[in-house]
Amino acid sequence: MSTANGRDVFEYALVRVVPSIERGEMINAGVLVYCRAQGYVGARVHLDEGKLRCLDPAADVDGVRTALRGYEGICAGGERAGQAGRDDPGRRFRWLTAPRSTIVQPGPIHTGLTADAEQEADRLLALLVR
Repeated sequence: MSTANGRDVFEYALVRVVPSIERGEMINAGVLVYCRAQGYVGARVHLDEGKLRCLDPAADVDGVRTALRGYEGICAGGERAGQAGRDDPGRRFRWLTAPRSTIVQPGPIHTGLTADAEQEADRLLALLVR
């Protein structure tokens, strides 16, 4: 859906790392962005290992990095992303933002307006994660 000023509605969700589900403490480690009008779905990730180790000194950093790369891969699509990679951008975003009780999990979905969804992903990573 485009607005009169050339900006499109987009949706985004943070990707969070919750090293101890029981404690509920988390750090932001990425952002997922979807813009239907621009046919765009993308992930930007950044893991601050120091913050993660503060929450859980024994955290599986390699496992977390692998899970974050999985988010990027599914957003990129293609055969390497498996079945989900063959879905349209909207279905991939919905699959990635479905609630789950894992160490790496999506936050709630928010909306906004943007002229460039890819640049919006970079902006949100800088603002909300880095």
